[in-house]
Amino acid sequence: MIFLVKITNDRKRPHITSGRIVCLHDCAWRSASVVVENISLLGAGKDDLLLENLVLSVVNIEQENSLKNAAVYQKNDSSAIYENPPIHLNLYVLVSANFNSGTPPNNGYLLALRRLSLAIKFFQGKSVFTPASSTISLPTPLNDLSNPEISSLKLVLELHSLSFEQVNHLWGSLGGRQIPAVLYKVRMVTISERKPLRDAPLIQEVQIKTQMP
Repeated sequence: MIFLVKITNDRKRPHITSGRIVCLHDCAWRSASVVVENISLLGAGKDDLLLENLVLSVVNIEQENSLKNAAVYQKNDSSAIYENPPIHLNLYVLVSANFNSGTPPNNGYLLALRRLSLAIKFFQGKSVFTPASSTISLPTPLNDLSNPEISSLKLVLELHSLSFEQVNHLWGSLGGRQIPAVLYKVRMVTISERKPLRDAPLIQEVQIKTQMP
């Protein structure tokens, strides 16, 4: 999967289109591809997939505890349909800048920091993503905004800071080689099979019988 971001220097809001991160002005260091891939593959013989790219990797998935006790049934006009409640997930997405090319003073490390700053700038300007606000053509069924389940989709990104110890543990689990990166928490992804377990008729009326002495 490849995203395209356009960022300008004139304070206009950045927007997603398709393909590469492109600067509309004459600054070659502001152009970079963005790929969704496992950053731990770096150094594992698949560097060609990751080299000279911003890499998005899901490094953790957690359940949103505040929504665990959702209703276990849905009502229609005549019955209640029981099903397991949906699972609400938060994704932790690592944005890594993997750039080795360049010569001083614009060496790979400085290039990585500059391009990482563009990613931070983009998500600062656009932190909420919905099908309705997308500026690219979405594939089926994500383009069916008449479907309430599609039109209600919403992803919110927030910067998630780690302590030095947590950073050390994270990169240790990813192979030990640390490169410039930033972590975002993405709320929320909802998963449900919509599989009915059983249905039951609704209570239409309650009759109370009293017995006189």
